[in-house]
Amino acid sequence: MEAKFAEIEDALTTVEQRSANTRAGHIYVISNIGSFGDQIVKIGLTRRLDPMDRIRELGDASAPFPYDLHALVFFDDAVALEQSLRDRFAEQRVNLANLRREFFYVNPAEVKRALIDSGLPAVVTELVGEPEVEQWHVSENTRRARV
Repeated sequence: MEAKFAEIEDALTTVEQRSANTRAGHIYVISNIGSFGDQIVKIGLTRRLDPMDRIRELGDASAPFPYDLHALVFFDDAVALEQSLRDRFAEQRVNLANLRREFFYVNPAEVKRALIDSGLPAVVTELVGEPEVEQWHVSENTRRARV
């Protein structure tokens, strides 16, 4: 019971710290090979306690396939980290008319390298090797089998 109480207390402290620091959050790097190919990524920021909720939400209804996660980083100044990544890849931006669209003609490995090279004291929650893109592979294999 004491361990559970300590766990709840830690969770409350985290929530209080996040509410006090509106710049903290998770930077995510995702792709959708089935929708955009393998050379476009979305670099985004979410302040949700479970950042995967945002990633799942993005791929639920507006894309034919779910997004695949390449990197997830928690940072106290996620706003600055996200801006530094956008600046670094500004020349590869997909939509030059609407800068709120966070898609870039970049290989996911390049963004992961930029995160590592940034030297910022971020907490790397997850760096994924190659995503499974399971639904896309099943779809492609089914198409090939029909021929």
